[in-house]
Amino acid sequence: MSANTTQLKDWYGYVAGEKILSDTFHEVKSPYDNRVVGRVALAGKKDGERAIEKALAGGKKLSRFDRYSIIDRTRILLMERKEEFAQLISAEAGLCIRDARYETGRAHDVLLFAAMEALKDDGQIFSCDISPNGKARKIFTLREPLTVALCITPFNHPLNQVVHKIIPAIAVGTPVILKPSEKTPLTAIKLVELLYEAGLPPHMLSVLLGPTKEIAEPLTQDPRIELVSFTGSVAVGKHIASTAGYKKVILELGGNDPLIVLEDADMKLAVTLAAEGSFKNSGQRCTAVKRILVQESIYDQFVEALVKKAAEYVSGDPADENTIVGTVIDEASAIYLETVAKEAVAMGAKIVFGGKRSGALLEPTVIADVPPTARMVVQESFGPLAPVIKFKTIEEAIEISNSTAFGLSSGVVTNNMQHAIRLVKELRMGTVNINEVPGYRIESSPFGGVKDSGLGIKEGVIEAMKCFSYVKTYSLPW
Repeated sequence: MSANTTQLKDWYGYVAGEKILSDTFHEVKSPYDNRVVGRVALAGKKDGERAIEKALAGGKKLSRFDRYSIIDRTRILLMERKEEFAQLISAEAGLCIRDARYETGRAHDVLLFAAMEALKDDGQIFSCDISPNGKARKIFTLREPLTVALCITPFNHPLNQVVHKIIPAIAVGTPVILKPSEKTPLTAIKLVELLYEAGLPPHMLSVLLGPTKEIAEPLTQDPRIELVSFTGSVAVGKHIASTAGYKKVILELGGNDPLIVLEDADMKLAVTLAAEGSFKNSGQRCTAVKRILVQESIYDQFVEALVKKAAEYVSGDPADENTIVGTVIDEASAIYLETVAKEAVAMGAKIVFGGKRSGALLEPTVIADVPPTARMVVQESFGPLAPVIKFKTIEEAIEISNSTAFGLSSGVVTNNMQHAIRLVKELRMGTVNINEVPGYRIESSPFGGVKDSGLGIKEGVIEAMKCFSYVKTYSLPW
């Protein structure tokens, strides 16, 4: 089934399993051809209130095995319907079908690892007779769920970003209210329906789409919400941090991730990582390669090889099996990317491959001789751009890499272990990957950034489960 034949229908959010019926609908359009993929009934402030009340009222308390079983059943159902999910992702996000299928595989891993972690006992034991002031007691710890959490997800990974937030919460027993991006809400709703089908008690999950002032802002600021987990822009993330009040806040914001190629690097590997990191998912990943820093002695050779590699990344109809790069999320985003590329050219850079735009479709674009002060490499450019910057020394590479407001991820291509270790130590980033793209990780490993990329609180299944719970201690005579 191609994206052009994806079933059109009306979609509905849910308050604890009950459909939100409304006369007002939001149309979700394909970024590729602007057709209506579906429309969603909009929720209002009263629906947000009901979602909180239902979560607080509670219901069946889930055992570890219950949580494991529900999450694992969801995983099985997802795999049975993975092509349906992939087609929907591609249709509403404009991602090529290859990337959409890849995303269902990542979501599978989140569900698998979260189900496994749900079965593990995460308690600790502390003996109290370890000092002259001690007693014959033992202190034990256990983790308790929060009363209710709010998860706000972005458009760029319509499935994986959602599972990364709501599944760790469910794994520890914390009820969730989900507010997906208005640009890609259909996949999120379909996943919620899958969880209900897998046996999740309705009070554990609600999904709402509606105006910011009706849904996101009141929920974010409500004192009954004990945690807000947000992935999105720096401006919105900082607004949430300043207005959320006395609660936990998890912010996963932008990235401006460098790939640093040293002169001793394996050239074929470096070029492959640069292309994959810049163009996969249409370049719309917070951990995508946003800046390619190449040492002067191999610079010309690298740029020539990258241009040849970029020619392999066919752009076009996201539903076409041969397409490797689909659209960005909308035409306005593509125009912005086109604009910052032109600004860089005005500062002396050269577009050596690609650069053409049609609506929301922007060709994979290689830009050489980009000044480190150009807007496209100072701010986050969320699209298939591969800006190449020349540097002379490792010190200069470190200085350029650390010079922006962001500190999410980075990649280093080198065969010199001493250089690798130095860069791990001196790059101020949440992640430093040697001979890999900045975004490499597994779904259970810690992930998150510093500076404007986030508060340093990590995501990934294991760390997120910790965030969606709190530690209770108790002691007994021993």
